[in-house]
Amino acid sequence: MNSTAEQAAAPYLERLQTVINPCTGQPLAQLISGGALDSGRLALEFVQGYPGLARTEQQLTAALADLITADKISFSSRQRIRRHQVQAKLQPLSAIKNIIAVGSGKGGVGKSTVSVNLALALQQAGARVGILDADIYGPSQPTMLGVHGKPQINADQHMLPHQAYGLQVMSIGFLVEEDTAMIWRGPMVSQALQQLLSETEWQKLDYLIIDLPPGTGDIQLTLLQKIPLAGAVVVTTPQDVAVMDAAKAIQMFNKLEVPILGIVENMSTHICSACGHIDPLFGAAGGTRLADRANVPLLGQVPLQTAIREACDAGRPTVAAAPDSATAGLYGEIAMRVSGHLSQRPISKHLAGLSLNLQ
Repeated sequence: MNSTAEQAAAPYLERLQTVINPCTGQPLAQLISGGALDSGRLALEFVQGYPGLARTEQQLTAALADLITADKISFSSRQRIRRHQVQAKLQPLSAIKNIIAVGSGKGGVGKSTVSVNLALALQQAGARVGILDADIYGPSQPTMLGVHGKPQINADQHMLPHQAYGLQVMSIGFLVEEDTAMIWRGPMVSQALQQLLSETEWQKLDYLIIDLPPGTGDIQLTLLQKIPLAGAVVVTTPQDVAVMDAAKAIQMFNKLEVPILGIVENMSTHICSACGHIDPLFGAAGGTRLADRANVPLLGQVPLQTAIREACDAGRPTVAAAPDSATAGLYGEIAMRVSGHLSQRPISKHLAGLSLNLQ
């Protein structure tokens, strides 16, 4: 790009300085690595540290809509998802760039539903994604993703993850009978989960979503001390009791130096499938107030809909079953905010010879 063309592009870049990227919380101009205006055509270059290049191009086009028409903008874009820092004294797994925990202070808030749709939305945006079902006592991902059966074992005696809708999937549910009660003490649970993580042959993942067990007890604390996490997402409903417990989950993550990428307010309102009436069954704005108090982003508000429950029960979560639906769009926005906020975190210094001993 010549200097004259670059100077001519300056007003457009200045405009992008005034428009906040909803995925990162930073000006859109932060993404731009080069820009030039030549013969009335604007060429923009950007490198993005999270998936969803097409979405970003749409955001840039919309931000400049009153200055230049979309047919006169061209993009040279590249996705570069990097490893981000984890807790002190831990190192990332070599096959996984970033592990993101999805947690809640209590059960029954839809954490697993959010986890699986988050993973699917990241995958659909162009990332390589896996999901680890860490709820030993009540594994639900096999049902939600419609995959069952024991995993295959390779020559290195590592388990091969199941595949579902482009996701790599592992769960204790693949190793035990569906109706078997897991009557295990905390140390046994922690060891089993560490083995599920370290003895699975994950294939070059950008993100591994871990669906944590609900609560803030010894199991959760042990896992968060052993597993190298790039960030965490906290799920709550608007209900005061759920918000109170979610605040405890935030304190747990903070204490263990796991950065919180944001809060998802699930079941924010009930939408009647018959008439469309909206009713805040569990109260209103509880997640918003918690996000403000904790000074973390509110990633999104997902309604309570029969269709979401039916999709997961049928083994086809909303993002996979109805990718063009409004609800899938909500999960897509949450996924972009999770990955976008993570892209702003410090880069990991452990870039070569990565390994992890979880024992």
